[in-house]
Amino acid sequence: MLFKQQAWLRQKLLVLGSLAVGSLLYLVARVGSLDRLQPICPIEGRFGARGQAEFPLRALQFKRGLLHEFRKGNASKEQVRLHDLVQQLPKAIIIGVRKGGTRALLEMLNLHPAVVKASQEIHFFDNDENYAKGIEWYRKKMPFSYPQQITIEKSPAYFITEEVPERIYKMNSSIKLLIIVREPTTRAISDYTQVLEGKERKNKTYYKFEKLAIDPNTCEVNTKYKAVRTSIYTKHLERWLKYFPIEQFHIVDGDRLIMEPLPELQLVEKFLNLPPRISQYNLYFNATRGFYCLRFNIIFNKCLAGSKGRIHPEVDPSVITKLRKFFHPFNQKFYQITGRTLNWP
Repeated sequence: MLFKQQAWLRQKLLVLGSLAVGSLLYLVARVGSLDRLQPICPIEGRFGARGQAEFPLRALQFKRGLLHEFRKGNASKEQVRLHDLVQQLPKAIIIGVRKGGTRALLEMLNLHPAVVKASQEIHFFDNDENYAKGIEWYRKKMPFSYPQQITIEKSPAYFITEEVPERIYKMNSSIKLLIIVREPTTRAISDYTQVLEGKERKNKTYYKFEKLAIDPNTCEVNTKYKAVRTSIYTKHLERWLKYFPIEQFHIVDGDRLIMEPLPELQLVEKFLNLPPRISQYNLYFNATRGFYCLRFNIIFNKCLAGSKGRIHPEVDPSVITKLRKFFHPFNQKFYQITGRTLNWP
């Protein structure tokens, strides 16, 4: 009888011990997942001043769950008020360029605990129908965040759309603007590759890149082709400079972000007056995917969608040479205006 009681007691202690260990592991993982959401240090400059109170961990312990409920539309107004969450207009926007790495940049900046990203491209300033809905419609498209955090959205069509600079200026004349660029010829081919994939998915035929990029009548670069026009960065930037000083722009090297992301992200942190928080721990190279993936904590990793890093079609080398020669003077002017020289052929 005594032996049976001892065996039963040992079994019960084993179960309780397993539960205790499981609870401890859950709490460790939970705290780790909240660390990236907590703005440990205050934000400098116009986003806040050093010396203000830090967020207590208790105030953030339900944040991940609450934000998930807000996205599903299940949270009450009382929960919003209780946890001091707001939908803020962005204090920084990634305005372009298409196929430059805007999604990668946004996801990587989201590693920072003081940054909250808009998951979808809003297309507010470049779409007349959306813009007519007003600034409150735009604000309500933003994610919930704490007042001390900054919201960032990205819509790469903003950079090349004529009406956008004035519209953004009217919303916030002191906003920070991020432009991520890649070597212009490579970017144009990447642009073509994305469109080509869409055509093939719909069983539609499409011209070869060479036929679109080169005018068959003149044998010169076809500046009417949108993929070429988008890569003339200086032409679009000059339109923006009519409204914003160059100090409000930061140029991100999209080619370097792919190969060596951390230095580029550290430059963006500095531009946004954010305390340095993104480290090499947050970035790891995925040999299978061929690019860097994100590590938020010990249990949560994320890679970009499979549509990123498409294999480019082979392009006639003479066409590549012609395009690079065409873009060269525009690139030199871009370097001069921005004060940043990039390693482009």
